[in-house]
Amino acid sequence: MEIHLTGGILIALGGLGPGIGIGLIGGKAMEAIGRNPDAIGKIIPNMIVAMAFAEAIAIFALLFAFIG
Repeated sequence: MEIHLTGGILIALGGLGPGIGIGLIGGKAMEAIGRNPDAIGKIIPNMIVAMAFAEAIAIFALLFAFIG
């Protein structure tokens, strides 16, 4: 019982931060594109890389929840 509870708490907290981070990254990228539409070619690839790094943290939390 304790293992399931700690795993659930771990994945909940481990997904909360990256979820907020991905939302902020996407929102700021859309603001930047709205201010300067010509820079879309530079903004979108950087946004995708930043989102991938944030999502990797959630994947690590998922792995730790399964291991622990």
